[in-house]
Order: sequence, then C-alpha cells, then structure tokens
Amino acid sequence: MNYYVIYDGNCNLCVTLVRSLETLDKGNLFRYVPMQDEQTLLGWGITAQDCEQGVILIDGNLPQRRWQGSNAAEEIGRLLPAGSTFVDAYRALPGMKWAGDRFYEQIRDNRYTIFGKRSSTYESAYCVDGSCKQTKAK
Repeated sequence: MNYYVIYDGNCNLCVTLVRSLETLDKGNLFRYVPMQDEQTLLGWGITAQDCEQGVILIDGNLPQRRWQGSNAAEEIGRLLPAGSTFVDAYRALPGMKWAGDRFYEQIRDNRYTIFGKRSSTYESAYCVDGSCKQTKAK
C-alpha cells in the first residue's frame, strides 16, 4: 500500500520533516509530491487553494480517502512502526487534539517567517510515479 504526502517543497520545516520520513520509510509506504507540482495535484483534483490548509495525505488505494493538516500529520505518525501507540495516547489526553490542531495552524500559517523559505523547491527521490525530476533530491 502506498500513501502520497503532499507537502510544501519551499518550506524548510516541511522539507526537513519529509527528509526524516524518507530516512525512516525509504519509499516503502510513502511517496511525496511538493505542493508546487500543480500538474500532478490536478490529477487528484487538488488546487493551490486546497494546499493552503496544510499537508495532505492520500491513500494510494482509495484516492478519495484523504487527510489534511494536523489530521494528516497524525495519520502519518499512526502509519509509522509503533506510531499508533503514540498517536492513540496523544488523542486520549483531554484537550490535546484541540491544542495540537491550533498549534499546527499557527505553524502552517507562519512557517516561512519561523523556519524560512527555500530558494528552490525540494523534490523527493521517492516521487509518485518513479520518474522523479531529480535522481537525488537536495
């Protein structure tokens, strides 16, 4: 099973998190598409306006099954080995989901100010169709 992670390829924080996922997963479960790849996103019916709400996770087997923002981050965490234990504990703590959602929104809306913006879009070596634009993303 594959999941597609739609991330901001110009955001330093987003790219750091994608690189961490790449190291953990090695393309076994996740494939990555920067939000700047409008052609690929249009194939899923995703617009630039949709991307403004944050990271998107798409189930590769059921593309209509999607998560966005903090829900996508939680689902990515849940899918990692032993991740469901931590996500379930987080969700079980009273008020944590609400606080986590607000925290995510603040980071999302201020990511360039807080973490900076890249001069070029990061494209993962683990792309959707295997025909990555780069052999090794930098």
